[in-house]
Amino acid sequence: MALIEITSLDHPGVEIFGKLTESQLRNRLDPGKGIFIAESPKVIRVALSKGYTPVALLCERRHITGDAADIIAECGDIPVYTGERDLLASLTGYTLTRGVLCAMRRPMPTPIADVCRDASRVVVVDGVVDTTNIGAIFRSAAALGIDAVLLTPTSCDPLNRRSIRVSMGSVFLVPWTWVDDPVKDLSELGFKTAAMALRDNSVSIDDPGLCSESKLAIIMGTEGDGLADKVIDGADYVVRIPMSHDVDSLNVAAAAAVAFWQLRRR
Repeated sequence: MALIEITSLDHPGVEIFGKLTESQLRNRLDPGKGIFIAESPKVIRVALSKGYTPVALLCERRHITGDAADIIAECGDIPVYTGERDLLASLTGYTLTRGVLCAMRRPMPTPIADVCRDASRVVVVDGVVDTTNIGAIFRSAAALGIDAVLLTPTSCDPLNRRSIRVSMGSVFLVPWTWVDDPVKDLSELGFKTAAMALRDNSVSIDDPGLCSESKLAIIMGTEGDGLADKVIDGADYVVRIPMSHDVDSLNVAAAAAVAFWQLRRR
């Protein structure tokens, strides 16, 4: 353990925990050097168990021999920055969740064929930009049997700090990658595509033919406008969740959970 006591926000190395934007952390110009921030011992342990590489830790002093002791031991010889609680809160902009942050190396994107090789149920997240919704979708995907998550480039990054926190580490449990043309790419991999949208020709989510598909991709759209017409027109199914009390739709994260449960592998 390389324990480093900091007394200033300008200490070299700690900028990754507070001064760099999410875009800078992601390092779009050189993805191989990108990092992300995981919060809380529970979430960090999930990431470590899935092989993510730690770069540095920021830890309240009292957690070094407490909640974070096993994490520090597992991370080996990486910098462990510590200091007074108020100073660390000033650096990050908030009181640390359970007193521990871990900067980790961002993995390189995985080809869609590898992510979907053994999958029978996947979800496509198209244009969803709210970090809370992304985290919630991943948590439901992990809990309800979705084998992979595919995101269009217009969607929020799953390794955004808030997305990770909301997902409770589920972003590390479900394989995921980026996809430019989900309907075309998934059709080539043998999937039937189901666009979640309100249209006159939509079928109910409990349609027997839909539920019996051996390989199904559920496409969820943006929070406001939903899916683009091009995506809906290209899908094999257009699917609706029956509603009551004149409610026309659900939040995308809530709709995803309903769809995952109903369309799960039988």
